[in-house]
Amino acid sequence: MDAKTLARRLRGDLAAAGIEISHSLALELVAHQQGAKDWNTLAAAGGAARVAAGPSVPVLRVMSMEVALPFYVGFLGFTLDWEHMFDVGMPVYAQVSWASATIHLSEHYGDGSPNGVAWIPVADVKELHRRLNAQEDRPIRPGIDADAPGGPTLTVTDPYGNILRFAETL
Repeated sequence: MDAKTLARRLRGDLAAAGIEISHSLALELVAHQQGAKDWNTLAAAGGAARVAAGPSVPVLRVMSMEVALPFYVGFLGFTLDWEHMFDVGMPVYAQVSWASATIHLSEHYGDGSPNGVAWIPVADVKELHRRLNAQEDRPIRPGIDADAPGGPTLTVTDPYGNILRFAETL
């Protein structure tokens, strides 16, 4: 949705709540929400045509966090950022991150099926390969595909068949 449409919606919603603002103020507020200094800056950056969005985050289906987290955090070196459960005994939804990569792991049945794929750019795939294979209790022994289409790629499969492709872009 473009920024002008967001400004019209904002103005309409505020009017419905009894707060009247000008269209130009609504544009300025939308620009600030998008991290721009003002409307002119957002418009010059293309914000008039589309609103900036963050990076996409893959959601990978796992059956048990008790199995998935030791793999992602212990073996791969991701950090557990947070976990969420609506109530005791309900499925868990968690976020793990590593460098600039963020992945959501979900036990929820409706959040897909195992065998998903996430492509993760890395600065040094050989160093990652060395680090993973240096672990004594490693659950797998991944190799590097030097001729992969996205650059040298280390492919790792988690306990639920989800594939993580760590690629060093050339």
